[in-house]
Amino acid sequence: MVQVAEVQDDLKIIADSARDFAEQYIRPHMMEWDETQHFPKDVMHKLGEMGFLGVLVPEEYGGAGLGYQEYITVIEEVARVCSSIGLSVAAHNSLCTGHILQFGNEEQKKKYLPKLATGQWIGAWGLTEANTGSDAGRMRCVAEKDGDHYVINGTKNWITHGKSGDCAVVIVRTGELLDSHGMSAFIIEHGTPGFSAGKKENKLGMRASETAELIFENCRVHKSQMLGNEGDGFIQAMKVLDGGRISIAALSLGIAKGAYDASVKYAKEREQFGKPIAKFQAISFKLADMLTKIQAAELLTRKAAHLKNTGQKVTTSSAIAKYYASEICVEIATDAVQIHGGYGYTKDFPVEKFYRDSKLCTIGEGTSEIQKLVISRNILKGEK
Repeated sequence: MVQVAEVQDDLKIIADSARDFAEQYIRPHMMEWDETQHFPKDVMHKLGEMGFLGVLVPEEYGGAGLGYQEYITVIEEVARVCSSIGLSVAAHNSLCTGHILQFGNEEQKKKYLPKLATGQWIGAWGLTEANTGSDAGRMRCVAEKDGDHYVINGTKNWITHGKSGDCAVVIVRTGELLDSHGMSAFIIEHGTPGFSAGKKENKLGMRASETAELIFENCRVHKSQMLGNEGDGFIQAMKVLDGGRISIAALSLGIAKGAYDASVKYAKEREQFGKPIAKFQAISFKLADMLTKIQAAELLTRKAAHLKNTGQKVTTSSAIAKYYASEICVEIATDAVQIHGGYGYTKDFPVEKFYRDSKLCTIGEGTSEIQKLVISRNILKGEK
């Protein structure tokens, strides 16, 4: 019991710290950033200084040296205020930094992790292409070996921090089409000749989290920039996404809690027919449903984080957590707008933004349909 209490105390300290940061540095500007699609790189640097961009990175590489429970707490608290910044924190930690942490050699870790973990550098991660979202085996971005280098040609789409990232971990095809061992991962630094950013997406939500195209035109990358061995890239990516889906579950949870908090506050203050609307069963039952879904999503997310922390197989649990949390996130954001009525449709109240931001959670890092595919396949294999 003492150990559990200590863990809870630690999580509370981290939650309070992340919440205070979000209130001070993010809330005052979040609607301006949303309207202008401005990615606040200076705030990301500040997040790095606080240790929030290297939560899982060991202290020897400049990170906070914490685990997944602490990590999802940070994402949740930031997303509770602004899900755009929560998404950027998640992508930086679990995708780019996480990939190097899991599969980089010692030289690569020493070179890149201290810069990424402290927020000196912002990281990007590229798997998706214009014509290959869930169907990554058909990717057309190709690397051809040329002596000690690889020459990369093609594009990557929907890349978080695609323009502003200082480096990117990119998975490209080095073998045959549809061969799961025909793809490899490379760390590519901003400024490498032949590597540039293309179109920045004009999005429905998560507008302050930059999403852009990566373009490779005869981009020469030394073999020392490869993560693991040639042909390991796709397998690595699937393992990275196992952890990344926990991040999206936490992001969904933060959005849901933010929308719920705003709804409770509004329902207590807004009066109709001579009493607060919270007194009407139609509204109070919505709040009851919202809280029930939030607590179920949190338990699923915390379970997946525990499995990840303890080195157990997490593929099914992370897919379940991501699927359920992202779907209820949309439901709760929708109900939050309904509770606010006409005001919920305006930018004067936060639920309008939560509503727009929530939908990405059912799409990013594997759609809800892909999560159900993963879960059902593992059911039939006898895995839990």
